[in-house]
Amino acid sequence: MVTLMWPAALGLVVIVAVAWLLARRRGPGRGALPVSGSAWVAQVPQVRRWLRRYRTLRVVAAVSLVAAALSAGVIAARPVEREVRVERLGSRDIVLCLDVSGSMIPFDTAIVETFATLVDSFAGERIALSVFDSTSRTVFPLTDDYTLALEELNEASGALAFDFDSVDYEDADQMAEFDRLLAFLAGTAGIPDEASLIGDGLAACALQFDEQATDRSRSIILATDNYVSGEPLYTLPQAVELVDGRDVSLVGLFGGEDDLRGGPQESEYREEVLAVDGLYFTADDPAAIAGIVADIQAQQAVDLDAAPEIVDTDRPEPWFAILVVSVVALVLLRWRLRS
Repeated sequence: MVTLMWPAALGLVVIVAVAWLLARRRGPGRGALPVSGSAWVAQVPQVRRWLRRYRTLRVVAAVSLVAAALSAGVIAARPVEREVRVERLGSRDIVLCLDVSGSMIPFDTAIVETFATLVDSFAGERIALSVFDSTSRTVFPLTDDYTLALEELNEASGALAFDFDSVDYEDADQMAEFDRLLAFLAGTAGIPDEASLIGDGLAACALQFDEQATDRSRSIILATDNYVSGEPLYTLPQAVELVDGRDVSLVGLFGGEDDLRGGPQESEYREEVLAVDGLYFTADDPAAIAGIVADIQAQQAVDLDAAPEIVDTDRPEPWFAILVVSVVALVLLRWRLRS
């Protein structure tokens, strides 16, 4: 909405303009004298046409003068568009922690799509994505730029959708998709002959959180099948203890083959997550998204309301255009009237 910063300026300009017009109307009349026998002049056709044109030009000039005075007054009063902004500063940080080992890749696309759905429900929270196999890579650090986050998640979903079962190594398009997958996985296989080091991946995700001195709630959403193939620095229980010791809440998503469900890997995973009062879901559980969102929103994470900020944007454009047109019209009309 456009308002006037200094409305008194408009009133002052109007008063000055009215006073000037009144002075001009009174001025010439005091010295004017009638001329005897001149009435017939007004009946001459050429004179009558000239008088009509003259009066029309004077009316247009008067309108132009009023428009110029009004627009000058509005500009002097400084028209602005005023907006009151209250920034909502979310105080929740969420790290999406994704196992991209060979046993998980066939299921990762669906999990990443679940992550993207979660992002759509956030408002003010900061999120990050870290992927791991034998080593970890940060896809994007903590940010509230959801456009960037969704772009990266869409790229991850597309790259991880590569179908190893029907690959044709002679097909250039499939090889391009394979290169896309390798580019996404770059940095996650840094230890030879080691893979799927779940504890190390979770520990790396716990280190993603910054601003340790600030009062923020922190969560990790870990998606894995807990199938370890190597010697990690951190076992899963040790990594969960590290996460809990940093006051980070843990949400576990179990992915992988159906025949792994109920096995020792899933049982350990579920027990460790629940032992620190975390949430546990299978990745294809339709209740997972609603449960995760409700848990994050219920945490001690009061939104920090910044002081209202009043932003004034000058909007003189239409009035400036009217002023320019009116002044140009006045100059031309004055020249025409004198001629």
